[in-house]
Amino acid sequence: MTSTSLSPTRADAVIIDYNGVVGRQPTSAMWTRLADLAEWPSGQLDSFQHAFWAPREAYDAGELSDLAYWAKVLGHHPGARWLRTLRTADTAMWIRTDDRVLDILRRARATGLPMVLLSNAPHFLSDALDTTDWRRELMADALYSARLGLCKPHPAAYEHALAATGITDPARVLFIDDRDDNCQAAAELGLRTLHYTGQPDDLAEHLLPAGQALCARQ
Repeated sequence: MTSTSLSPTRADAVIIDYNGVVGRQPTSAMWTRLADLAEWPSGQLDSFQHAFWAPREAYDAGELSDLAYWAKVLGHHPGARWLRTLRTADTAMWIRTDDRVLDILRRARATGLPMVLLSNAPHFLSDALDTTDWRRELMADALYSARLGLCKPHPAAYEHALAATGITDPARVLFIDDRDDNCQAAAELGLRTLHYTGQPDDLAEHLLPAGQALCARQ
């Protein structure tokens, strides 16, 4: 169920997460392919995912280089060519977008609603996202954890994003994320929040004028 910290009226600006909102989650086939490229033992996808996620926050925060991150995942340093292969496959898992969400964001942007992207992402993925048409078209700015040197839900991440909107009153800004802990941290700073659970109609209700939101649900 979607939750909000305030009534669902349009805010003056939006701070929006990438993965799980704009970006689609990787498929099982993608995870399996990455595990194969990492030369992980067959049938041990769960252990690969554990190894993948254990150092990920430090990687997202820019504390680990690509080489240092994959060395922690693999337990040894990959060669340069292998590292490029792993990094490319990793990035490819996270750059697919939800067309339904992008359609709503385009309609919201057409009404003049400013939007700022705030994502936990390592440097290579951040650079890839910045080259996309939708990022340049829709987002007034994009802030990534690797460039900030910290991840959500650190309060400073939201403060940087709020500053990027140009609005000083957090109660006038809506923060959207698929993780409840990130939304709770934003709410503690006074931001409006929308915990996104994969229902585009919820985005339409909060981002579009009443008449357009109704049309989006029909």
